[in-house]
Amino acid sequence: MRPAQLLAILEREFKSTDAGHHTPVMLWGPPGVGKSQMIAQVAEHNDVEVIDIRLSQMEPTDLRGIPFRIDDTVEWAIPGILPDVKRHGEKGILFLDEITSAAPTVSAAAYQLILDRRLGEYKVPDGWAIFAAGNRQGDRGVTYTMPAPLANRFSHFEVDTHLDDWVAWAYKNGIDEKVIAFLRFRPELLFDFDPAHNPVAFPSPRSWEFAHRGLQKFGDHPELLLGTLQACVGPAAGIELKAFVDNLDNMPDIDAILQGEDISVPKEVDLQYAVAASLVGRAIRAKGEGDSQEVWGHILDYARSFPQREMGVMLVSDMHRAVGEEMFAVPQFSTWAKDIADVMLYN
Repeated sequence: MRPAQLLAILEREFKSTDAGHHTPVMLWGPPGVGKSQMIAQVAEHNDVEVIDIRLSQMEPTDLRGIPFRIDDTVEWAIPGILPDVKRHGEKGILFLDEITSAAPTVSAAAYQLILDRRLGEYKVPDGWAIFAAGNRQGDRGVTYTMPAPLANRFSHFEVDTHLDDWVAWAYKNGIDEKVIAFLRFRPELLFDFDPAHNPVAFPSPRSWEFAHRGLQKFGDHPELLLGTLQACVGPAAGIELKAFVDNLDNMPDIDAILQGEDISVPKEVDLQYAVAASLVGRAIRAKGEGDSQEVWGHILDYARSFPQREMGVMLVSDMHRAVGEEMFAVPQFSTWAKDIADVMLYN
């Protein structure tokens, strides 16, 4: 399932705790596709805490607690990592990460916690959602087969990568527009993991964020940039990204486009993607400014000039996802929409 749909499901599951309809959710997927990040986004959106418990690093007593004697009985000390209303708040997310890498004795200790929301005398607060994530057995990670009793305690979703969803996230989080443009140009490299070869560095949504950081740190050190990019996304993808970035010296003047000047669209497809990504980035930065409508209008005018109208559709679609419905009020929008009506309706 694509990330945008999963985020909607996780959001609804979190809110369902109020009505008592919450079902624990298990996210499956290879490394680097953003499972943990989706949980963090839900928590941030709802302004609640995430308690991230890495079951692969725990012993059964870490979860169950330590026994101690009171008179003739034995009681269990509740681990401080578990959600507590006084310490952590009435609402939150208990995230059991790397659950498929946990030893069977540890996962067995989690059975009651996940299904019954209890562990001995301890009870998970009503406003807390329970989410979990793990790798599949074919992903070359340290994994155990999930026991049927544990699997039956979750609703299960597999995380797919989706370029439009990643691009929307990337613009929102300030990812370098050069990386966004490159992946628009080479979409198959958003995630390219072959478990049979067990690569150390490979392209994934997570490692492209690392590549973004590399560009910020070493963009002015070309002799170090290639090695840095290869260390993030692998040898082949790193070389391609470096070549793409080097070719951006031939880009047209973005400021001139935003001022409404008649600027030709570059013939090279990679540069067209780069121009489109740069214009979306500038549209985002113009939001809330006094001249935003004028800037957006010039971008819409330019979107009409691409030889392949699908490129203009991509630009405007990304821009809409980034700036919202305010774009519809720009006079040039209706003109652009009429120009590409046959592309939107029939292609």
